[in-house]
Amino acid sequence: MQAITNALGSVLYWIYSILGNYGWSIVVFTILIKAVLLPFDFKSRKGMRKMQRIQPEINALQKKYANDKQKLQQKQAELMKREKYNPMSGCLPMLLTLPVLYAMFGAMRVIANEQTVKHVFEYVSGITPQFDSWLWVRNIWMPDSPFATVVPDINNLRMIGADVWQRVFDSLRPEQVQLILQNIQAQATDFSGTLSFANTADLNVALPHMLATLNSMPEYISMLKPVPGWANMNFYLFSITLYQHFNGYLILPALAGASQVLSTKLNPAADPGAASSAAQGNKGGTANFMKYFFPLFSVFITLTSNAGFALYWVVTNLIAAGTSLLITRYYDAKEAKELADKGEVSIR
Repeated sequence: MQAITNALGSVLYWIYSILGNYGWSIVVFTILIKAVLLPFDFKSRKGMRKMQRIQPEINALQKKYANDKQKLQQKQAELMKREKYNPMSGCLPMLLTLPVLYAMFGAMRVIANEQTVKHVFEYVSGITPQFDSWLWVRNIWMPDSPFATVVPDINNLRMIGADVWQRVFDSLRPEQVQLILQNIQAQATDFSGTLSFANTADLNVALPHMLATLNSMPEYISMLKPVPGWANMNFYLFSITLYQHFNGYLILPALAGASQVLSTKLNPAADPGAASSAAQGNKGGTANFMKYFFPLFSVFITLTSNAGFALYWVVTNLIAAGTSLLITRYYDAKEAKELADKGEVSIR
């Protein structure tokens, strides 16, 4: 998995070297990956369509042999053999794509963490970072929300592993490292004069010094100012702060929810609840629950993640919706032609 993650990360870096903008690079990166996985989508949809076609016969067998499980299994096996249908043909192609999708997310997370740490080191060295913006989002590596700052805060930094800190620190120029050490020394009298992020223990020693220095930087502090009267507003289980220098307008989380609804509606493979209910010959509570759960989950996960991931999520859903339409039309036309060749009439 790590090898796939590294390879996809290299691809994203390569696209960025051409476009010079991480937002558009993520869009192109997502399109390329989905294009590579498109044959698997075709195979999955083909299997699902065949399953939908024979489902009424399966339901009839289940009703007829409800009290004879052995006979039911035998008749179902005969039906699937006659129809040349493999029960795994619908889900296996999707399962094969999961490692790539997980690795894709991992690659984006690595780059997001590296860019965040880079911005911190720039602040600590006395440099105001140039954030990676995209359209209305001021920093693609922070959430698209008026309740998120443009700059990384302590909660973001504590989620980043020591290996990322060390890797970015090793890439800094000697003169920048010297400025960082001088600025930390000016704020922390107990500072030893050296920084190390070799392991979690070293990170736990270095991070408080980094945070103390960050909080002494006027440019950084000004970016954390809340709108007067809108700091730490309590809403039962959580609190929010509206920032003067907020990072976005909640557009990507809203689009994530809307695009998830569209993708689920057009692509049965994206709606396991509906698929499960169809297999049972009903459209009960599971399908209704999933219909609302996935859009709400999409909003939540993109609201609590950086805008780069939210952008990936939205583009993925839109591509899934578009390819679903194309695949459906392709198989509809193909089946209509096969029926016409047999002298039958399609009921679609």
